[in-house]
Formats: sequence, C-alpha cells, structure tokens
Amino acid sequence: MPIINVQMFEGRTPEQKRAFVKALTDASVETLGCSADAVDVILTEVKKSDWATAGKLWSDAK
Repeated sequence: MPIINVQMFEGRTPEQKRAFVKALTDASVETLGCSADAVDVILTEVKKSDWATAGKLWSDAK
C-alpha cells in the first residue's frame, strides 16, 4: 500500500486538493499496478513563514 506524503504551501482550494489527490492516486494505480483503495495520500499544508530554502524564509521572498 503506497502512502504518499506531500508537503506544500497552504492556500489551495478543496477543489485543487481533490484534483491533485485523484491525479496522484491514478498515477500510482497505473504505475504500481495497485488498486485505488490501497493508495493513501497525506497532504500537509505549511505556512511560508515555516519553510526556508537556502537559509531564507519563503515569507521573506519578494
């Protein structure tokens, strides 16, 4: 059973999340040959103030 963990910035709509998890599930079924019922997707939304790249917070980006 694949478990897909996705961390992303907050702000996506429920419709975007539905489409995204459907696409991830469909790709898993096609690629791995598993059933859709076996695919779990966990979305974790992170504030830009809690994410940094190259030593800089994304909330400070311009």
